[in-house]
Amino acid sequence: MTSDRRASWLKGVLDLLVLASLTAGENYGYEIAKELAESGLGQIKGGTLYPVLNRLEEAGLVTAEFRVTERGPGRRYYRLTEQGRQTLAEQSGLWLSFDESVRAVLGRGEENRGGGEKVSR
Repeated sequence: MTSDRRASWLKGVLDLLVLASLTAGENYGYEIAKELAESGLGQIKGGTLYPVLNRLEEAGLVTAEFRVTERGPGRRYYRLTEQGRQTLAEQSGLWLSFDESVRAVLGRGEENRGGGEKVSR
């Protein structure tokens, strides 16, 4: 059940996480997934990530460019657009506010259980 919950939570915020991962510069799908996994989010499979990237591209939040490589298959590089930066800023604020509300409720739940520990950032 825990992995099911994590998958649901991730689904709700994956678009923002992908946009945030592109703030440092362009990148391709495998590296985006690797960076998110290294951030503690677990493995994000291509069947989950690439539809998100396609949706972000269709919405004008990222641009994509296919590049041929000397070794191995070509790669599709994604870059954040100005609209993507604006959307990230707006939606990040909303997500962080939501996160704060969730933490407050969970913290009260911990206090009421007698755990004494508060959920913290």
